[in-house]
Amino acid sequence: MEKSKVFALQFAKVYPMYVRKAEAKGRTKAELDAVIEWLTGYDATALQQQIDRGNSLETFFAQARLNPNATKITGVICGHRVEAIDDPLMQKIRWLDKLVDELAKGKAMEKIQRK
Repeated sequence: MEKSKVFALQFAKVYPMYVRKAEAKGRTKAELDAVIEWLTGYDATALQQQIDRGNSLETFFAQARLNPNATKITGVICGHRVEAIDDPLMQKIRWLDKLVDELAKGKAMEKIQRK
């Protein structure tokens, strides 16, 4: 998938996939939302507004208040080291993917949230 197509994806289309992935591994939607809130600063109301508005991933991250500890997210997602991704928006998208993967793999919330 081209980068521009990824950036244009609606968060509302991606979010249910994250929920399914987390729940399939015994985690809850509330835990997923906590991870998203930690990364983006969106509380439950703001997250729902992003979904209701049909915002693209580009808009979703442009309006987010990223956690300063997000730069501590490291590792491999989709065959790429997240800390080595050059495009800032793609890196943010992959940070979220990495956090969702960690949640689904049973990692403790304190470790996911890089406190």
